[in-house]
Amino acid sequence: MNTEYPAPTPPAVFPPWPGETPPAANPGVPFTVPEVDNMPDFHGNPAAAEFVVFAGGNYFFAMTELVEAFQRQKPELRGRIFFETIPPGIIERQLENRNTITVGNLTLSVQPDVVQAGEQRIAALIEKGVLQGPPLRFLKNSLAVMVKKGNPKNIRTLEDLAKPGVRLANPNPETEGIARQIQTALEQAGGEELVRKVYETKVKAGEAFLTEIHHRQTPLWIMQGKVDAGLTWISEPRYQMMVGHPVDFVPIPPEHNREGIQAAAIARNARNPGAARDWLAFLCSNEAKSVLEKFGMARPQ
Repeated sequence: MNTEYPAPTPPAVFPPWPGETPPAANPGVPFTVPEVDNMPDFHGNPAAAEFVVFAGGNYFFAMTELVEAFQRQKPELRGRIFFETIPPGIIERQLENRNTITVGNLTLSVQPDVVQAGEQRIAALIEKGVLQGPPLRFLKNSLAVMVKKGNPKNIRTLEDLAKPGVRLANPNPETEGIARQIQTALEQAGGEELVRKVYETKVKAGEAFLTEIHHRQTPLWIMQGKVDAGLTWISEPRYQMMVGHPVDFVPIPPEHNREGIQAAAIARNARNPGAARDWLAFLCSNEAKSVLEKFGMARPQ
């Protein structure tokens, strides 16, 4: 007797976040099992890709829209673009390991055409000969404190993050470029003592957890009740609120805030340098600008 069993209902809170579509010409058999087999930061089919971008993940939601807009301009690339949206420190390690990365039991080796990360990291990769100059500065972002909707811990300032009982998601300084700006902002607000409380004292006390992919983990942990707050780029809570997730943000005053500049450059061994040049030109377009501004980002001066 054949018995059909209903598919399990996925958890209400888990990535991939809504609004994302796989940019592959033929997605084949869908097999995504939340909490077991799930790779929201790898987009498309690397084996059939004709253009590849490695991008820092803190604007993953914008990358999806940027790629879609670029494909409208370059229809010959539709379904032939592969892009990653992972922490820039991990991207750099991937480049150092012959463009190879392993997630679970899946190992990928794919040559990027363009790499996008913080401007200092891109400059260093150009200096090493991994990327070609000149770099393109295309995105500016600022910090905010992501909190649960309603801000039940009544967090108003950066100093409030150090209060006992406030649990934090802290981006890992070893892999996530945002950590440098976060620690500088904390120092500007409360000196080195505030940095130590947030990044050392709370971690040792089990009140702060280091993220590996803060743009995914911070909102997830807030919604799961694991943490109460986390410093992120302001675009990230804006996106989560746009898709209806129960998060909010506390703005940071300009005197304590920090900006981050994202840059892009063509890979030294790019397989499709023509498409790479077209992509950089697209990032300068008004269409790309409107996508970034929708999420609270801007173009650098």
